Amino acid sequence: MKYCNNCLEPSTYPISKFNSKGLCSTCQYYSKFVNNFDEDQRFQILKEITKKYNNDKNAFDCIIGVSGGKDSTRQALWIRDKLKLRPLLVCCTYPPEQLTDLGANNLSNLIKLGFDLIVSAPAPQTWKKLLKKGFYGGNYLRGPELALYSSLPQIAIKYKIKLIFWGEGGNAKTTDISTIVKQKEYDGNLLRKQDTLKNCDLSWTKDIIEDEVKLIPYKYPSEKDFLKNNIQIIYIGWFMKDWSVLNNAKYSSLNGLKLRSDGVENTGDLYGSMALDEDWVIVNQMIKYYKFGFGRATDYLNYEIRQGKIKREDAIKLVENYDGKCDTKYIRSFCKYINITETEFWNVISKFVNKKLFTLNNKKNTKKYLPKFKVGIGL
Repeated sequence: MKYCNNCLEPSTYPISKFNSKGLCSTCQYYSKFVNNFDEDQRFQILKEITKKYNNDKNAFDCIIGVSGGKDSTRQALWIRDKLKLRPLLVCCTYPPEQLTDLGANNLSNLIKLGFDLIVSAPAPQTWKKLLKKGFYGGNYLRGPELALYSSLPQIAIKYKIKLIFWGEGGNAKTTDISTIVKQKEYDGNLLRKQDTLKNCDLSWTKDIIEDEVKLIPYKYPSEKDFLKNNIQIIYIGWFMKDWSVLNNAKYSSLNGLKLRSDGVENTGDLYGSMALDEDWVIVNQMIKYYKFGFGRATDYLNYEIRQGKIKREDAIKLVENYDGKCDTKYIRSFCKYINITETEFWNVISKFVNKKLFTLNNKKNTKKYLPKFKVGIGL
């Protein structure tokens, strides 16, 4: 394990590549991104794209995927008020046991801001089965992410809306650039090829879901369907130089967004702004930390380092203090939902912990893994 010489991205990141100067692919991309960014030019590119897909006066111009969080609130306002389009917002929501009051209130805020909204809610029983199986396979988000990303093109086809906006895809400004090198960086139609959707494979669900009708919300439309209906996905973040976690949180907060109140020592969330519609993302970030040696704090601070807002040595201290933080209450809530004990939870987690990076420490009858590596240095 080694670290980027500029930021704190580790070589354990699944899609990270370092050049001869010891810079990660993200820092290489960011340098290119900043030095070649002409916001006026990019805005004109976007205007030309949208002209191709403008509907008549009695229809929506585009669909925007939203959760009510910082990114979706900002992009909805930007697309409506600056781009002058008539968007239909679409939210694939969580089951009642998972959706937070904060998330519901933030979604309501979008309606108060004057937007039309469609909410898609997959059957809770199917959702839970897929989530639980995903957890035992090391990624409980596998099923939910299929539903999330499938909902937009499904509804776009149904409503005959050709243009879809996501905020940022392929982690273009934070990690992976290899998936977008050969295409226009704002083009989201290759989302199906990325690791998130794994080519939309549902074969792993067959032993737990007998009725295929229950899987309809998880079926991403085929490439043939995209071509037939002239569907185009655009990543709006590519057109906005100041698109970032912190900027989006600030902007959206000024427009009614409420942030998470729990402290960073319990969540690992430096800004209290991540995935406000559900709390188990905190569990997921802890699992990611044990798999790869970095969590949400690293993700946030790397961006701040690249923008020159924090020094690398100062960021190291924050990463050491907060990466992988997850209060027991979130673990207990997750365990209750999928009906397992905390002991079983840690037994499953132990299978996916990178033993080269962490060592087991029993403390107060709770398994805890301690890092062998030094942040900023590695092993």
